[in-house]
Amino acid sequence: MDKKLAKMIRDVPDFPKEGIVFKDITTLLKEANGLRSSVDLLNEYFKDLKIDLIAGIESRGFIFGTPLAYNLGVGFIPIRKPGKLPAETFSQEYALEYGTDRIEMHKDAVREGQSVLIVDDLLATGGTAEAAAKLIENCGGKVAGFGFIIELTFLNGINKLKGYNVKSLIKY
Repeated sequence: MDKKLAKMIRDVPDFPKEGIVFKDITTLLKEANGLRSSVDLLNEYFKDLKIDLIAGIESRGFIFGTPLAYNLGVGFIPIRKPGKLPAETFSQEYALEYGTDRIEMHKDAVREGQSVLIVDDLLATGGTAEAAAKLIENCGGKVAGFGFIIELTFLNGINKLKGYNVKSLIKY
């Protein structure tokens, strides 16, 4: 775990509901070296993989995914909530604690055989990340790995990503 980065994360009790301690990355982002260090550490970890694209999961995956794509010299594709993308999409449903949700990606975002690194700020239960992997794989892409800033290990989201290369900079 990167202790310097961990010190930049703020705990917000009872958000978004009572009993939850929210890990707020906005305090990391406002530190001069917070964003830079996060992207640099992910870059260092994934730089030797053959990656064609970075897929960022809405919305905080965009914050880390686009500069990482720039550093690695690859393209960036957004994975978004329903109704946010203008062209034809694939969608993938995933389970929440109470109910389901869905994410989408343009049908032409990934070509057959392309290697895609999926980036997001947080790995919690793993539902969104697993759904993102299914989107990539269902259109013929290969998931090269996952990069997260924070992993909440007590929620066991990593279990949904077995067999994938996963890097989390901070683990709680």
